[in-house]
Parts: sequence; C-alpha cells; structure tokens
Amino acid sequence: MSSVIDFAKTPVAEIYGANCFSNAVMRERLPKNIYKEIVAVQNSEKELTLEVAEVVAASMRDWAMSKGATHYTHLFQPLTGLTAEKHDSFIAPTEDGKLLMEFSGKELIKGEPDASSFPSGGLRATFEARGYTAWDVTSPAFLKQDPTGTTLCIPTAFISYYGQALDKKVPLLKSIDALSKQALRVLRALGNNVTKRVFTTVGPEQEYFLVDQAYYKKRPDLILTGRTVFGALPAKGQEMEDHYFGAIRERVAVFMRELNTELWKAGIPAKTQHNEVAPNQFELAPIYLNSSASVDANQLVMETIRNVARRHGMEGLLHEKPFAGVNGSGKHNNWSMATDDGINLFDPGENPESNARFLLFATAVVEAVDRYALLLRASVATSANDHRLGANEAPPAIVSIFFGGPLTEILDNIAEGKAGGKTSSGGTIKLGVTSLPSLPKDVSDRNRTSPFAFTGNKFEFRMVGSSQSIATPNTYLNAAVAQVLSEFAGKLEKAADKNEAIQAIIKESYGKHRRVVFNGNGYTDEWVREAERRGLPNVKNAVDALSVLIRGETISLFEAHTIFTKEESESRYHIYLEKYSKQINIEAGVTIEMARRSVFPAVTAYAGELARDAAALAAIGAVSVPQEKRAKRIAELAAETYDETAKLEAILTEAQEIEDAFAQAKAYFEKVVPAMGEVRARVDALEKLVSKTAWPFPGYEELLFTL
Repeated sequence: MSSVIDFAKTPVAEIYGANCFSNAVMRERLPKNIYKEIVAVQNSEKELTLEVAEVVAASMRDWAMSKGATHYTHLFQPLTGLTAEKHDSFIAPTEDGKLLMEFSGKELIKGEPDASSFPSGGLRATFEARGYTAWDVTSPAFLKQDPTGTTLCIPTAFISYYGQALDKKVPLLKSIDALSKQALRVLRALGNNVTKRVFTTVGPEQEYFLVDQAYYKKRPDLILTGRTVFGALPAKGQEMEDHYFGAIRERVAVFMRELNTELWKAGIPAKTQHNEVAPNQFELAPIYLNSSASVDANQLVMETIRNVARRHGMEGLLHEKPFAGVNGSGKHNNWSMATDDGINLFDPGENPESNARFLLFATAVVEAVDRYALLLRASVATSANDHRLGANEAPPAIVSIFFGGPLTEILDNIAEGKAGGKTSSGGTIKLGVTSLPSLPKDVSDRNRTSPFAFTGNKFEFRMVGSSQSIATPNTYLNAAVAQVLSEFAGKLEKAADKNEAIQAIIKESYGKHRRVVFNGNGYTDEWVREAERRGLPNVKNAVDALSVLIRGETISLFEAHTIFTKEESESRYHIYLEKYSKQINIEAGVTIEMARRSVFPAVTAYAGELARDAAALAAIGAVSVPQEKRAKRIAELAAETYDETAKLEAILTEAQEIEDAFAQAKAYFEKVVPAMGEVRARVDALEKLVSKTAWPFPGYEELLFTL
C-alpha cells in the first residue's frame, strides 16, 4: 500500500501520528478523569483497573475501526529478537446471525498466544503452551496498513503461565523502574523533592543497505542468511569516500519519502536520513522517545524499511555485515536519563548545584561502564556483530568511554584532589560552591571510534548491531547504572555535608574507574596494547562474550534489582548460544549448497568452454598461453574448492552432533567459521577468473552500485 503524499497540499503536521493512538489522541477521545488515570498508570503512580481499561478499549476500538481496522494484535518481542503477533478480529456473532464489533478491557489488558514454539532456554517444557501478553501502557498502540487491510497493534509484554519473562520487554520495563528508583534516591539526597520519576530516553540511529530486488532474488545467501557468504570485491569499493553524505539518488529518495511518511503516520519522529560510508548504505535517525516506546518504534522501523523497499523493487538489508570488505551496519543507541519534570540528568547546568548533579551522574556512568564492561559487550554479542566489531569501521570489541578533553580534565582534577584549582579553560572545579562556572553545553567533540561516547547531553552506545532489538542493550545498561547509583545514594544518604560527599564520591569513583575513559583513536593497534595495559577486557567473539550472563556477579546484579531471576538469566544464556549455533549452521549449509549446486557447475562449464577454445586454436596451429594458464588456475581452484567444501561439511557434521550448548557454539566459532572462510577464499578467487556471464550469481558490483 503506497503512501505517496504531496506535502505541499497535505502538511506533515496533518499526517503525523495519524495511525498512532498517542496521548494526544487519548486526551481528545477519553473522558478527562480516564485520561488522568492512564497518565498516572504510565508514570507508575497507579495500577491499571479493569474499569479504566474498558473505557480505553472502547475508545481504541472506535478509533481503529474509523480508520478501517478489522483486527487487533498484541505485538510482543519474544527471545527470537523479532516481533510476534497473532491477529484477532473485532467481530462477535449474535444469536440472530448478525454480529457486533467488540473489544473489551480484558482483551486490551491481556492476550493468550500459543507460546510453545518460542525459545525459553529451559524455563518451560515445549508442551507447556500457555503464555500471556500484557498491555504496555508506556508505548502507544498504532495501526499497520498493508494491501490486506488495517490492524490495530498493541505493544505488550510477554510472560509465561508462571510469570517468567519470555520476551525482551519485561526486563526492559523492570530495568527502567530499577534505574528510576535509584536515581530518585540520589536526587532526594541532593535535596530534590519535586521529581517523581526518572526515565530513560533512546534514539537509535538505524543503518541499512538497499539492493535491487532482481539481484537479491538470485543470491540464496542473502535470502537465507541476510549476508553474502561469497563475493569478490569490485574494482571500486568505498575507498574514494564519495558515498558518505553524498547526493541521494532519485530512486532512493522516493523510497525514503515513502518510508518517512509511513513512520510519521505511526508517530515515529524520523528526523535524519543520509548516505552512509559504504555504497548503497544509508542511515535513518529518529528523535528520542522513552525507552519502551523507542524499542517498539525501532522494531517497526526495521519492518517498514523492508516493506517499503519491496514496494520500490528493492530489498532492505539489516544484517550487520552483508558484504565482506565494505563497512557493515550498526545502530547507535543514543541513551539518556530524564525526569518527569523536564530535567536531563546529563545536561550540564547553569549553576553549581546542577553541575554537581551532572558530574555525579556522569561519574556513575563511567563506573558502570568499567565495572560492567563485559555485560555491555554481551548485550551486543551475536554472530552477525562478530563480523563488524573490531574492524576499522566500527567500535572495537574493547568497551571504553569517550568524554572529550574539557570534561575529562575536570573529572581528572577532581580525582586528583585539585579542588579549587583551574582548568585549562580557566574555570574552577570545586563542587557545590558558586565559584564553579557553568559548564559549556558542548563539553565534548565526537569520536566515531569510541564504543560509548558522551555527545553533549546523552551517551551514544555504538556497539549495537543494526539487526538487533535495542531492548537488551538498554536493559543491561540500565541495570549497571542503577547498581552504581544505589551505592552512590547509600553514601549520600548518610552524609552530613552533601557537597563534601559529592566531591568524595566523584574523587573515589572516577579515580578508580577512569581507566575506561579513552579519547583517542580506538581503531589503532596502540589502543589495543594500551587497553591491555589498563586491564580492560577485549572479548572478540560472541560465544566468549555471552559467558558473563551466568557469572555470579551478573546474576546477583539482576536479582538485586528484580530484573531477572537466576533461572531467567541462565535461560537467556542458553537461548543466545543456541541462536549463535543455528545461525552459523545455516550459513555453513548455504555455503556448501551454493558451492556444490551453483559454483561447481558454472566453473566446470566455463573450464570446458576454455578447453574447447584451446583445442580449436591448436587445430589451426595457434597457441593461447594466457588461456591455458587461466584454465589451469581455474582447475586448481576448483579442486581446492571441492576439497575445502568437503572439509567444511565434515566439520559441520561434527559440530551438529555436540550436545553441550557452549561446546557446540565454540566449535561453530573455532572450526566451522574458519572452514567457511577457506571455501570462500577459493570461490572469490574463481569469481575473478570466470566470465561475468558464466558466473552464477550477481556480484558486488551489481549489488552495491546499481539502484
């Protein structure tokens, strides 16, 4: 369903949020007392009652039906990393053969999808099918429109019959509550008795590739795995640096216009779009939303990119590394903390008190990133992201934090006890007194090599993969910061002199954890050596990274803030390991199939053609030395490819038979992945020797440079 709109005739403001049951729509449609109740529920001030839900459900149904909706679905995020939905119609037959269009408060609050086929990591037996979805009031309902009709989508959490979290939303919501609780303790200790709630905001920058659908359909690897398992680099790649921020081609611009329209209608504030570094790579960035709504919005963004691309004869690729040798795609997670009364806790202030608060919360993040670096690394650990992290295109696998010169200098001076001294900019750094100047709003430059960078009034977690749900990275980040803030709060609550306590906390915490602060080039070998000297972990693969999830300190962290039980933590560890193994298993299978069923026949036919040509030349007394050498090299590579494919198959079979989840994933990483690389090296070399017309797949030149 195309949504091309002439914005000269229809202003954006008229269509923005048209398909979103936002607070603005609820304020307009609900009785005032009911709307106030819902806002109170959103702010965790009250529990949702069935009476209120009945009124909201009726209003939501009428709104959706007025826009053509016939069905509704509870949209949830199982541990597959995707969204899931089961559609129910509004119809309710009557005894006289007619029907009513109904949607009750009970149906709004809770659904019951069959949960048996979703991964649970051993939390439940597969024959235990019951699962429940519960309405997440912090994320607005919206409409999905496609050629088949219109569906009301209600963001929900997903739990088992016994209350265990089977999704990514429940832990996220719990982590937000935990962070709010501990941040409020700190604010109360600082004398703030006005703020009632602290929440996190997220603005994920979504990177993606577009390829022509005709070429995509001829690549089994792209269809089945999202990336190319074979592909020789073209004569030109991204080395000319002429793609980044370049003029957007007309076909892509038309796609982007419709993409924006669809997102704006859904109430997603898509703001920025541009060409990325690699050819046919692009980025879309929204304005920040509260974390829960942002998670749901980003899932819809990814789905909409794919759907709109197909309407324009293209395919949207969200894999972290669809093409070897060119930049992969990430999803920069811009994270901040704000209060219900409008304070950004990472915004440098206008007076000593707000500056002290800012430095205190910033220091808490430094300590959290250092202490829980392995947990943050695990939050982005996937087989796809292994292709990207550590390359000269993305943050290294070493977790460090960037602050920029001025802010680092201020914190260093405090850690070194230089209170009352001067910074290079001429300001004093003593906290809690009027001599502290207002900090500049831009206290740092940008550092594209840093995995966790402070960028003005937010932190940009740049390790998140482009295809990931942002729920898990934000859950782990919230938990880590909540733990540090709880310890800060304990010290502040006991302190007689708050200003001295703030100074002491920052001095101790930053002094101990500033090893994680690095403002230089994270892509260099020198930084790898320096990070090792500092004792910073450098976990280069997802299998090893995930092991932190079952460590005692991780389980204790999650249990302390009621985010995960021990069983839930362990279940996720097993689910993520199993997903890693399954993904590599599919990629290895595709590698074998493409080599045997497509590459070998094409190479054999082409070699035969060369041989016939050589024989014809010999018959007339002519000799083609280049052709003979070429045929010989093709024959050698074909034989090597055959042997390496057979080795891969044997190694794959061995890995498939391993029962222990960690041992199996380790075997896939250490043995199967390198064996796939050996096959690829030969096939890519063959692609360079075989005629383009004889090669069975579209190459990188077609995939990356034709739109």
